[in-house]
Amino acid sequence: CKKVLIFINQHVSHVIMFRLQALRCYPCRVFNYMQYGAMCQDQVLAQIKACTAEDQVFDVVGKNKAKLSVKHVNCAVHLLWQFQKNRPQMLRTVELTRSHPQFLTLCVLAENKISLMDDTTVVEMLYGVLRLSVEPHDSLVQHLVMEAWSRQERFLMATLSKFSVCLSDQNLYHSPIMGQITEIVRQKLDTIDDARVLTTLMISVSHLVSPRLRDALIVKADTLLDSMDPFHYNNPRRIVQFLRNIRFMHQPLLEKCNHILLKNVPHLDTENISIILGLFQSMQYDNFAFTLAAKQRLMELVDTSTDALSFTKLFVALVPLAGHATRERLENAALLLAEELNAQQALAILELLEETQCRNLQLIDKIASILHKNLEVYGPVEISKMTQSLLLLHYQNPELFSKLRSILLRFLQASLHPYEVPMLSRVISMLPSLHVDEAIIARVNAMVPQCSLNAYSSITVAIARWIRNDPTYRHSTPSKYVLLLQTLKRCGQTRLQNAERLDAILEELRYISGEWFEETLLEETVVMFQRLVEQVSWANVPELAVYLTRTSYRCETLLERMANVAFENILSCSILSGSFEPHLLVLLAYALALVDCFPEEVIREVFSVDFLAKLDAQLEMMPNALNMRVRLRLMELNRAVCLECPEFQVPWFHKRFCQQLQKRSDPVQQQIQSMLGEVLGGINCARAAVLTPYFYTVDFECVQDRNQRAIPYSEPSQLQIDEDGKLRWESGSGRKESTGLPPGARRIALDFLDSKSFCKNSQHMKGEVQMKKRHLEILGYHVLHIPHFEWNSMELSTQDTWKEYLKKKLFTELT
Repeated sequence: CKKVLIFINQHVSHVIMFRLQALRCYPCRVFNYMQYGAMCQDQVLAQIKACTAEDQVFDVVGKNKAKLSVKHVNCAVHLLWQFQKNRPQMLRTVELTRSHPQFLTLCVLAENKISLMDDTTVVEMLYGVLRLSVEPHDSLVQHLVMEAWSRQERFLMATLSKFSVCLSDQNLYHSPIMGQITEIVRQKLDTIDDARVLTTLMISVSHLVSPRLRDALIVKADTLLDSMDPFHYNNPRRIVQFLRNIRFMHQPLLEKCNHILLKNVPHLDTENISIILGLFQSMQYDNFAFTLAAKQRLMELVDTSTDALSFTKLFVALVPLAGHATRERLENAALLLAEELNAQQALAILELLEETQCRNLQLIDKIASILHKNLEVYGPVEISKMTQSLLLLHYQNPELFSKLRSILLRFLQASLHPYEVPMLSRVISMLPSLHVDEAIIARVNAMVPQCSLNAYSSITVAIARWIRNDPTYRHSTPSKYVLLLQTLKRCGQTRLQNAERLDAILEELRYISGEWFEETLLEETVVMFQRLVEQVSWANVPELAVYLTRTSYRCETLLERMANVAFENILSCSILSGSFEPHLLVLLAYALALVDCFPEEVIREVFSVDFLAKLDAQLEMMPNALNMRVRLRLMELNRAVCLECPEFQVPWFHKRFCQQLQKRSDPVQQQIQSMLGEVLGGINCARAAVLTPYFYTVDFECVQDRNQRAIPYSEPSQLQIDEDGKLRWESGSGRKESTGLPPGARRIALDFLDSKSFCKNSQHMKGEVQMKKRHLEILGYHVLHIPHFEWNSMELSTQDTWKEYLKKKLFTELT
């Protein structure tokens, strides 16, 4: 037994030693195997990184499917996007890449390995597949979004910024995920020290920011702009885009962004210039310096923009800024390139042709033919823009317009968007038709409760056209149009009564046009303003002032509040510390002139040679309507300064301009003229439509002696300015009359004031009417007014009462 036990012990010892030796060798084998596997994987990664084209990447993926790790898949997807990103847009092949079988392999592998990805890889993978046009409803995208959502609380801010871009790409601006990102930004704003990260997040969360977070983001952005590389122009561009998105005109920050962008103009391409100009324009931020520099840069790029894509971008950006010769050159180039344009490029050029009122019929026909061939690819907004542009360009093609009408009607019936239905209705109403389908009215009526106030305005424009063109319409009986107008009024009143945010309502009111709103809902709108008067701030005072001016509504409560806010925040409201755009300084000086205020420094600046040269250059790049408005205000300011401030020695240089603005008399003025002759004792005792120095038009003029008897005119004469700057009267034959009147005589100007001369809700005369009276008195006139509400009153309804009214004006009021 003893020997047996010894044998067993020895045997067990040998077995144990053998096992231990085996165990000692096993890690070496495992380590060697792992090292070999890692080396193989590193070789795969090296092969992927060495690829210079998509087919090479797909070849590596196809040969190593079983070996691909998260790192390999992420590297491959990233590389595929970089290949596309580094090419001009017209040479990109995203569709070919996305449809390749090996790309599907990458997507399947990525979806299976999501749980193995770190935070950064999850977001980078999502970003890459979205850039390669994988649809948002694809299971890979959805799983990546859900995984990122579950981790976003711990994301670095740079990763969170990229994730927010991915959500924006999927139009998830108002989603709960974006709401949580907004809250994270609020909590961790102080930790962000990268301008790119901040500005990207600002755009992503712009639809959800509160006023407090908005202000905090602006302060942070302003700080980071000072410390960033000034040649990183995308950061200030994104800040401008953020301000545009939230519709907030923060002048100091805009000026700082503009300063950086202006430095970078020589390095900008057509696309970036076009984007920045579009942002400034949509914000109504007039920037002469940047616009002029952009124009010069675009002119430099003309010769290199030879393909359809780059030329279209250049055409759209440069034509509104260019002079006649450059426009003609670009239009000719567009005609030569027309066959190469795709559907979207042709539409972009058409819109620009309409905007600039192009008369190149050959180019219009060519672009229209391209559009005609591609009608099926356009959406509701694009078809609406196309139809409107073709109509405003007076394009003639019944077949095309018939197709457009059918497409518009189909879109209208299918639309679920409140902004689309009013737009489609308005454009349909522009097309010639004697019959309005009941289905159109029903569709519009059903959507009205969801529409904005601006949309109501568009719908009423459409109704007005339908009524004019419908031969079955009878004003004496209720109709579908009347019922729809009643619905609009009721919904508009409800919307105004339930309004809680002044800024939101002001945004809806900004682009309202037509008379219906002012006639129907203006009073309710002002009541709403008074209810929300405490929300009037330095930021919205300008918008509110524009609305009240446009509607000519005088509300003492609102005006008092606006004046107090402006006075308390004068530094915030003013940009005097900066530099005025030339046309804005003209408008400011004119506004001051209306209230008899002529700051010498401002006046001398406006009428300096250098300033007028800058203004001329700016006017060349302005839309026609704004151009005409500024020229008119400059003329009126020139006239006011010559009459009221002769000590400034500003010359009168608007004679030729004024000769093109002669106004015609209306029927009421003709009626008054015939009666005036009877009252004064003869038709030669009064003159109509008299042109004064500085081109004021006086409706009626007469001269009375000291006994208030009318002095007849022997022949037509006009008040003129001689070479010494003195007033004199000159007959129609050129004979100079005495500058003085008989002792005790006086020259009378009698003006008829229509409704546009007064505030809408009162008999308070507007500033321009009062300024004209002041100027006529300087010219030596005694000024009398005939207000429309007196002339058209119930008391004055016969020839005798009108004549008695004129006698009272001429012989009693003067006394």
